[in-house]
Amino acid sequence: MVNMTKEPQTSFALVNGRVVLPDRIADGQAVVIEIHNSVGKIGALLPQDQLPPNLPRFDASSRWITPGLIDVHTHGALGYTFNEPTELAFSTILEENLRRGVTGLLATVGAAPLVDLNEIFTFARRWMAGTHSGTPLLGVHLESPYTNPAQAGALDRSSLRLPLDGSADSLLEYADVLRILVLAPELPGAPELTACLTERGVIVAAGHSMAREQDVLAAMQAGLRHVTHLFSAMSTTVREGPWRKPGLLETALVNPGLTVEMIADNRHLPPTLMKLAYNAIGPDRLMTVSDALSGAGLPEGAHFRMGSMEYEVADGVGMMFDRSAFAGSTTLLNQMIPVLTDVVGIPLWEAIRMVSLNPARLLQLDSRKGSLEVGKDADLVLFNPDFTAWRTMIAGQWVQ
Repeated sequence: MVNMTKEPQTSFALVNGRVVLPDRIADGQAVVIEIHNSVGKIGALLPQDQLPPNLPRFDASSRWITPGLIDVHTHGALGYTFNEPTELAFSTILEENLRRGVTGLLATVGAAPLVDLNEIFTFARRWMAGTHSGTPLLGVHLESPYTNPAQAGALDRSSLRLPLDGSADSLLEYADVLRILVLAPELPGAPELTACLTERGVIVAAGHSMAREQDVLAAMQAGLRHVTHLFSAMSTTVREGPWRKPGLLETALVNPGLTVEMIADNRHLPPTLMKLAYNAIGPDRLMTVSDALSGAGLPEGAHFRMGSMEYEVADGVGMMFDRSAFAGSTTLLNQMIPVLTDVVGIPLWEAIRMVSLNPARLLQLDSRKGSLEVGKDADLVLFNPDFTAWRTMIAGQWVQ
């Protein structure tokens, strides 16, 4: 058997697991990990009885073998958020996500004063340039100041701004780490800012918005291609006289040019709405995100913060004290897989795509990550039947 230390390993095979591929579950398959210069890639997927007899083997003991999870929208855990640019906050959140089988994430930051955002981005840039334990940080996702106060939800309204007020210039200085920025397409200057961000390689997402369909389409012409947390803090159909005007929700459901996030904690959305999202959008455009705040991992009744805002864990979800809006989930990404399969009825291989391959495609990392395919990075997880992570591997090395 292969040892479970973090020291460099030779090539080996994972056997006796249920391998979750993008289009099926493969029983009786072995996953061969090839190690070169201490970096592991997936070298082969083949029947176990075809393995070379001298190749070391690691027994997965009938557990699920999946690609590592990727969470493109997560704010925090265990009392900390990425709005706190400290070693303690980042390490706590990233260690907890690694324990859940997340092998890559975007540090999601809520709207805050510009001076605070600049400090957070500077810290994230230094973090990404260093070597740390925990889930690797793939960049920053800014749930930004450029959103509509009417759909602010749990965002700090005092930090909201307009797209062309000049404040975006300082954020563009961090385009090397800023991967996603959320804005409301209907705000004055939103298409212009969308074009500028897209040109710099930043993914623009529509969210916290009162947009009509024409606003979304105009932003798509400028580069918009993603939609944040479906059904949450977004416009829907309204009547103008006799005319029905679709909102951001309906546009996201039907437009093939948009990828879409869904929070699958069974709190933000009831089963019917999650089923509607899956049936309308399908398993290629739809991805699942935790949208976890610092309340994730805290007990019922616990208070938690993001910036100047304070919230409460109530009924298994983050809440505003006045119960006017949710304040992020308290559920991390691995816990959402059983909701997708058991509550929504999605085949497991599609549910896994929604938490691995689809986020990797959004970030243009799918040539290296997001699925168990030959030549890709050996980022993978051995999950117990309840989808608690038993072992986690990054680049061919066991890290948990």
